[in-house]
Amino acid sequence: MKTALTSLLVLLACSLGSVQAASDKPLKPCTVVSPTTERFFDLSGLRRTLPKEGDKKKDADEGSWHARGYDYGANFTVNFCGPVVEELSDVQDLDKKLWRNVSAFYERGDRQYAIGLENSEPIFRGRKLILNYTGGSLCPSTPSKRSSPVSLPREIIGDDDDDDDKKHKDKDDDSDKKNKKPSSEKNERRKTTVISLLCESDPLAKSSISFVAAVDECTYFFEGRSRFACGIVHADQQTLSPGGVFGVIAMIAVLVYFVGGCVYQRTVMHQRGWRQLPNYAMWAGIWRFFSDMFIILTSSCARFMPSRRGYSRVSLGADSRGRGRHDESENRLIDQLDEEWDD
Repeated sequence: MKTALTSLLVLLACSLGSVQAASDKPLKPCTVVSPTTERFFDLSGLRRTLPKEGDKKKDADEGSWHARGYDYGANFTVNFCGPVVEELSDVQDLDKKLWRNVSAFYERGDRQYAIGLENSEPIFRGRKLILNYTGGSLCPSTPSKRSSPVSLPREIIGDDDDDDDKKHKDKDDDSDKKNKKPSSEKNERRKTTVISLLCESDPLAKSSISFVAAVDECTYFFEGRSRFACGIVHADQQTLSPGGVFGVIAMIAVLVYFVGGCVYQRTVMHQRGWRQLPNYAMWAGIWRFFSDMFIILTSSCARFMPSRRGYSRVSLGADSRGRGRHDESENRLIDQLDEEWDD
């Protein structure tokens, strides 16, 4: 009894431990779980890659995603959770080793401008699913403010000592200006991209991305629509398959049935031995049925097994008289039995 209870507790502890381990499992790249709805989002289906050798090319899916810039003066090329498929040749203000990590760019003339590097971690801003790319080309410098009119101070005629102090002060100011770095280097900004993903519930509609706006040619906003942004139930929360979960539940139910029945039979019905099992009469009848079937099957199969010694007719005599007397005695015995049966 104690062993059954112990095994039940161990099974429950293992099931709780597996659920806890599944909740701590890190998410795959390009996936996220909504903090408000607890739904699971997998955007890896939106990522486009180069077709492998032997695969049939699809005209509609060739290359990365494209968005028309309209009044911006350039069209955009974007990919989700990965670099663009196209080969870049001359990306402005970006090291050549980083060209293969560009996830969004546009072209103006012969120049290419990156508006974000690869990022495979979507995030949530409230209920909005966001994918953010940073580290693109340098933003254009803002125009300097108009210089205000300078008022010329009146010349003060002083002593030579004052003139010497003024010269030393001017030299110190010039040295300070040389040591100071330009403020533009400290305030260096790079182009970034923000993509807001919306759910497309129509199963026949295709995924799309559209350009929304650009803030001072430094931050670019896009809007994407896809069925991958609708979210599903988080299947990674459980480590067992549906069949495994059903099996665990069935094992727990069987253990509860036997343990509870044994406790009832022992404490209330004062049964001992095998009679402590719940529904002992039913289980005993099932056992007898199977044992009887086993005996019947084994005995019927034994008839078909070849015997080592065959049967032979026993000779009662050499002449016909002996056989005749034997037949007459058998007939008299049969008649006698018939008369007794009639009486």
